[in-house]
This record gives sequence, structure tokens and C-alpha cells, in this order.
Amino acid sequence: MKKKLDKIDMELVKAHGLTEEEYEKIKKILKREPNLTELGIFSVMWSEHCSYKSSKPVLKKFPTKGEKIIVGAGEENAGVVDIGDGLACVFKMESHNHPSAIEPFQGAATGV
Repeated sequence: MKKKLDKIDMELVKAHGLTEEEYEKIKKILKREPNLTELGIFSVMWSEHCSYKSSKPVLKKFPTKGEKIIVGAGEENAGVVDIGDGLACVFKMESHNHPSAIEPFQGAATGV
């Protein structure tokens, strides 16, 4: 028989890939402690695979407007730059192939 979880602790929060700050934000959003299912949902939705949480700050450094920019970084799922002669170059980041050092088991390993 499985033991019932009485309370979510920081060990469990960290096992879900969340920081203490993120856990506090979850409690603020819900206006209460999350249950285990809710913790799991936030964990997945805020993972690198779904939210690009470690990549987003870098992507925000790229220009989103300009004479040669057709689609700015982050507007869709890729950035598109006019390279002349009716051609464009598309830059796309795929979370499934994210560096293994950041997230080796939740999608990143498919790119190894």
C-alpha cells in the first residue's frame, strides 16, 4: 500500500525541477498550497521543454524589429530574416534538442 503524501516539501519541489522562488509563485497564483497534481502540472508547464525558461532571456536579446526582420525572435516559433533576392533565413530552436546539460531527460536526449 502506498503512503499518502501529507505535505509538499522542498525536496519534492526540487525533484519536480522547480526552484523555491517558483514554488512561492505557484502558491501566490493559487492563493494556497498546491496539491501534488497541481505541482506536477506547473512542473511540466514551466519546464525548459514547454516554457524555454533558461532560453527565453537569451532569445529576448535578439532584435524583433528591423528592415530585414520578417518575423522577430519569439513572435512565432522561429525568427525569419530577409537575406535578399527573395530569400529568407529561418532560425528555430527546438526544445527537444536542448543541450543535455540543461535538461537531459525531459526531451533533450532526443537531440543527442
